[in-house]
Amino acid sequence: MYIDTHCHLNFKDFKEDADEVISRSLADNTQMILVGSEQKTSKRAVEYANKYDSGVYAAIGLHPIHLEDISVKNDSAEGKYEFESHAEAFNYEYYYNLAHNNKKVVAIGEIGLDYYHLPEDKNIPEVKLHQQQVLKELLLLAHNLKLPVIIHCREAHDDLLPLLTDFYEQYKTDQKREWGVIHCFSGDEKLAAQYQELNLMISFTGLITFAKNWDEVIKNFPLEKIMIETDSPYMAPVLFRGKRNEPIYVKYVAEKIAQLKGLTNKEVEDRTFANAQRVFGL
Repeated sequence: MYIDTHCHLNFKDFKEDADEVISRSLADNTQMILVGSEQKTSKRAVEYANKYDSGVYAAIGLHPIHLEDISVKNDSAEGKYEFESHAEAFNYEYYYNLAHNNKKVVAIGEIGLDYYHLPEDKNIPEVKLHQQQVLKELLLLAHNLKLPVIIHCREAHDDLLPLLTDFYEQYKTDQKREWGVIHCFSGDEKLAAQYQELNLMISFTGLITFAKNWDEVIKNFPLEKIMIETDSPYMAPVLFRGKRNEPIYVKYVAEKIAQLKGLTNKEVEDRTFANAQRVFGL
């Protein structure tokens, strides 16, 4: 059994066929966690998860790019996309109630820091500080709900690492297992080790099937600390580059990890599934 620990079938890209994509994935022994990025998509993730008896879970949270009004156009290795975001103020009570009242909510995410998508008409230091302040509130939300976190980081590790370190030092006696994952890990071996010291997992997407940036990280990092994901609809693996990504393609991420670590596909499949079960309490 595979599990895609990070996908966005609750986004508009799957508006017409989300249930079809979910059913196709489940039929191919692939479970999934639908990840929200603000109130609307978080609520939709929960609604989809509740439609299925098993195999479909939800994460809810406020992504840093949704803290400001911003227009985004992107055409990079992660895929071509564009959208407009309207600023959302973090509402602790809304997210607390959404998680507290739904057993299918297994994490707070995605949350974090994003210094790549920044508004051009704002004071950048203030925008970054705002992201950091909201992240601290979301980490506290996760702690109070006893849920792990799914962390997004883009061009912000220098600020993220000390922030997470401070949080971990304050609450580590309450952590009975890994308390979260750095999704779509973008750092080097040193940074991976630093996150491991904080009792965090790291996760990889289809990017590793065509970019060699993380080959050495994957070869040397313990498999029991790795997760796999698609980040659908983005970051399709090499066989499907330029097309919409789906959870069913997470197997190609596992196969690449197996190749790099000299393991069988089955070994990586079983271990990454067990990792997700442990961290998310599935």
